[in-house]
Amino acid sequence: MLEHGGRLRAAARRHGIALGDWLDLSTGIAPYGWPLPPIPASAWTRLPETDDGLEAAARDYYGAAHLLPVAGSQAAIQALPRLRERCRVGVVAPAYAEHAAAWRREGHRLLELSEAGINRALERLEVLLLVNPNNPTGRRFAPEQLLAWRARLAERGGWLLVDEAFIDCTPEHSLAAHCDRPGLIVLRSFGKFFGLAGIRLGFVLAEPALLARLDELLGPWAVSGPARALATALLQDGPGQQVQRERLRADGERLARLLREQGLTPTGGCALFQWLADARAAVLHEFLAAQGILTRLFQQPQSLRFGLPPDESGWARLERALQAFKEHSA
Repeated sequence: MLEHGGRLRAAARRHGIALGDWLDLSTGIAPYGWPLPPIPASAWTRLPETDDGLEAAARDYYGAAHLLPVAGSQAAIQALPRLRERCRVGVVAPAYAEHAAAWRREGHRLLELSEAGINRALERLEVLLLVNPNNPTGRRFAPEQLLAWRARLAERGGWLLVDEAFIDCTPEHSLAAHCDRPGLIVLRSFGKFFGLAGIRLGFVLAEPALLARLDELLGPWAVSGPARALATALLQDGPGQQVQRERLRADGERLARLLREQGLTPTGGCALFQWLADARAAVLHEFLAAQGILTRLFQQPQSLRFGLPPDESGWARLERALQAFKEHSA
């Protein structure tokens, strides 16, 4: 298993700090949502049905003509490599490690690319895979550039696979409306923006023929009835989404400002997290963990990702810890 953020129990055991005493900033998941609607009893007692309104609500929310609900975008990440013969796959790095692992597991040849190297490598690829905005760097690619790469790949039957797990706060950068074009596949995560990672729900946006193949591979009832009912309601809650979007944007800017004020200017980020590439990353990670604050440590490059505190108490706690590190390092 690859390492991920959110391993709070492991951190609690390692540092001897009770689970409830941690401030978990190790994920890029919204730390708050809004009151959840009731789930009908039938969602628990009947097998899920695909005419319950979820797909229609998701198409409206994402602005996509065609999509497939899946049990978290992770399900699609693991399944999509099985829909192609072994080929050359370019992965823009650093990025969410599950992508490369899934393609490598199915025997595909992977080429790790920098952003600057994409144009030079494109003619040698059948698949180009990237995260937009990127995790953990927060780097965004312009839609026009992505669509140009898609066109070049599609000419020879290739794919552009874009993971848009963190794009909900900036939907104007999404390629969702273009997913009827050949060779374009977009992954969307429900749990991150809505603050409901435990629901295990995501969507694949692509041409109907590809979605049908993926649907057959994943099998029936991939998403539970309660998850479908809850997501349908939240995807239709436009006012709630706007409040969430504005709060996340403001808190993302607040986090970047707090880090700068403590001499830790972010290298990149987005509304849901800030990324700090720094030679002191491992030291800072351990310093914060000793105070019950969990961040996400990356080795290549040496860096930390900070998620958002859930409340004012969390903000104050993070500020005190960063100030103490600044004084400790002086």
